[in-house]
Amino acid sequence: MNVALIIERIETWRGGAETSTVQFARHLGNLGCSVTVLTTTDIPSTPAMSIVPIKVGAGWRSGRTWRFVRGAASYVRSHGFDVVHAITPCPFADVYQPRGGTVPEMLFRNLALRPSAVKRGFKWLGQRVDLKYRVLGALERRLLSRRPPPWVIAISQYVSDQLKRHYGFDAGRIRLIFNGVDPDTSPAHERRQHRVEIRRQFGLADDDLLLLAVAHNFKLKGVDKMIQAMADGRVRGLGHVYAIIVGRDNPKTLAGQVAALGLADRVFFAGPSQRVNAFYHAADILVHPTYYDPCSRVVLEAMAAGLPVITTKYNGAAECVTDGREGYVIGCPTDWETLADRIFRLADNAHRRQCAQATLAAVEPFTMARHAAEVMRLYEDVLQSRDRRTPGD
Repeated sequence: MNVALIIERIETWRGGAETSTVQFARHLGNLGCSVTVLTTTDIPSTPAMSIVPIKVGAGWRSGRTWRFVRGAASYVRSHGFDVVHAITPCPFADVYQPRGGTVPEMLFRNLALRPSAVKRGFKWLGQRVDLKYRVLGALERRLLSRRPPPWVIAISQYVSDQLKRHYGFDAGRIRLIFNGVDPDTSPAHERRQHRVEIRRQFGLADDDLLLLAVAHNFKLKGVDKMIQAMADGRVRGLGHVYAIIVGRDNPKTLAGQVAALGLADRVFFAGPSQRVNAFYHAADILVHPTYYDPCSRVVLEAMAAGLPVITTKYNGAAECVTDGREGYVIGCPTDWETLADRIFRLADNAHRRQCAQATLAAVEPFTMARHAAEVMRLYEDVLQSRDRRTPGD
């Protein structure tokens, strides 16, 4: 099967959607697909996927996105693809997979970052005139209102609900194919080595309780709320709680918060890392009080590594977490007091070990190999539905 996979950028350092796309393409290749990735990112092709760079030139981001979609459409028209699978919204796609969720939900949840009604109002006005969002929104509306409609892959029930709520999209054209990650196959001795190495690097003992945050957008992922929770009397009273923050974002603002709360010897900024798995192995709890995640890859990876997790209901990956079994799901990312309580509960060694065991079982079915196989079945349905069309449909 010859598949065009359309994503504007595929720089894996940007985060989960891009990394997931690369893994997904590799698994499609393993299933016998010929995968061509249309993208603006000029990277080498691999045995699993052929990279076709779409040149968009300089200029405003909104203009580049529009030119990318037009260039991708032109390439698709001149090449024989069985299925066109778009991650960036493209009106000509057979299959749309909004790995970042829908544009309206993304905008709505970004408003929640603003602490006051006045600031939310100004942000809302800014969103309405921002050309980047207007172009993305227009492309998505055009695609989802098209007749016949595309098939849409929702990577969580949260995304499925967004499609119905914001667009009234036909539930019969939504295929819920939960996000996936490759399993953590690290042997026990390597996990132990990572724990020792990372903790030694930051001057921590084996029995210190180590929280981990992994994010490239600290504000959106609620990292400041984790820091605030660490200053709560219940958590501070434990006396041996530390945190490592891994990610590319500028830590200046958070560093000021850490100093003001008297946590300078408790919170460490590790910067970006290609060894995130080593940090999973070194930590005791993943703390991810995100304002918005369609289905966080970080949470699934941490669970696959055996880490209990704390996240929010605004994360599709929370659908894998039952309160008190694999970790905890809090209702509001700003509720740092509840977050502190959940950290305090997981400080209990026996409870934390039980949760760690449960995470492995909970995430075991959600591999990227399974995800790719389910998408392949959808591709087959797309082709069969074409075959059943009569002239004039």
